[in-house]
Amino acid sequence: MGLSDRFTLPQWIRTLLKPYFAVTSWLHYRLPKGLYVRALLIIVIPFLILQSVLAFVFMERHYDLVTRRLSEAVVRQIAAVVDMTETYNHDDNYATLKQISAGALGLSVTVLPKEPLPPPKSKPLFDLVDRYMTREIAARIGKPFWIDTVGASKYVEIRIQLEDKTLRIIARRSQTYASNSHIFIVWMVATSLVLIIIAVLFLRNQIRPIEQLADAAEEFGKGRQVSNFRPHGAREVRRAALAFVDMRRRIERHVDQRTTMLAGVSHDLRTILTRFRLELALLPQSPEADALRKDVDEMNRMLEDYLSFSKGYGDEPPAPVDISLMLEDLEVEAEVVGADVASSFDGDPLVIVKGRAFRRCLLNVISNAARYGKTLRIKGNRTPDWLIITVDDDGPGIPREERENVFRPFHRLDTARNQDSGGSGLGLAIARDIVRSHGGEIFLRQSPLGGLRVRIRIPI
Repeated sequence: MGLSDRFTLPQWIRTLLKPYFAVTSWLHYRLPKGLYVRALLIIVIPFLILQSVLAFVFMERHYDLVTRRLSEAVVRQIAAVVDMTETYNHDDNYATLKQISAGALGLSVTVLPKEPLPPPKSKPLFDLVDRYMTREIAARIGKPFWIDTVGASKYVEIRIQLEDKTLRIIARRSQTYASNSHIFIVWMVATSLVLIIIAVLFLRNQIRPIEQLADAAEEFGKGRQVSNFRPHGAREVRRAALAFVDMRRRIERHVDQRTTMLAGVSHDLRTILTRFRLELALLPQSPEADALRKDVDEMNRMLEDYLSFSKGYGDEPPAPVDISLMLEDLEVEAEVVGADVASSFDGDPLVIVKGRAFRRCLLNVISNAARYGKTLRIKGNRTPDWLIITVDDDGPGIPREERENVFRPFHRLDTARNQDSGGSGLGLAIARDIVRSHGGEIFLRQSPLGGLRVRIRIPI
């Protein structure tokens, strides 16, 4: 539920917040759904943003300041060379000037005859060396000059036009800008990677108990045994795991108590029914005795159905079952009652289920379809996540408003079903109980054949 759903906002505020809702909706569908990835993003993204801002601010100021200082120092050296050229006589063909410039200043100086300066080259937009040296030469020397800082050369060439000569000065590019700034980036990236790796390892250890708890809950919801699960991890995760273990024990204890109680009830009622049969066997044949025998048989059948529904096959361990063979066996049983049956299965037929319970579920569904329809189509399909069984018939179907009621125990649709057709009204209730014990669900829909479609979906 979003902000707009929890509060009643004026229309103009909703209009202003529309971009916000659009962005949050886009992020909701684009961001990963896993807890581990989300937690990792919560740690890594702010860390990277902080590092990027710090790197930009530091590098921008550091590189700019150091480059400006170095460029000013080189220009002062060039100014000194210009002053020496104009002030002193150089009878030795400027050998002394070149020696001093190369040895003390690190500059290569060449005195050329006066000639026009080369045309200016295009200036790089973000070249700080060109910007600062051009500004400093114009301010300190104040003479016509030409500078070349463009290209991948390791040198910078400056030509300064004097009254009767032209000075050509070549300096190393490393003298004019901060050439070791990348070391800061290297250290920052290296330490960031180390910290992120440590955070990933620690975060993985914190997320693993939550994943194991989710896997254990999912296995238990599918009716499978949860083995080798023990609470560990952070305090809150341990509390959730202990609560799950206690809940599982209470459910298993409740199922055991119910099974024990029903076994006792079954024994007592069957004892009474056995006495009824013995007493009926001693009675002479009569319409009243025959009616009473039918009532006893009906009571015995209802008792068996009720016990099956109450037990739910909870003690049966899950095991790999060939669903394709199971559908073929059920197809034969449906053909015995005279129905036109066809079955098919797509995908790997080996699925881990409670074999007897799942067969009872499909038998109830297919028996109902064969009892009220003449044509049955059974289709199985296995996807990477689900086992789907669909049963279609051409019978009278079930009204939409009654499709949920038919799952209630002992509920009968007298208007659509024949009361004398047999059954206790527990078939679909038992089927849903078995399907839900596997963590799945059963749906009733309109069939393309005109009758009822039963769709069973179980996670695998």
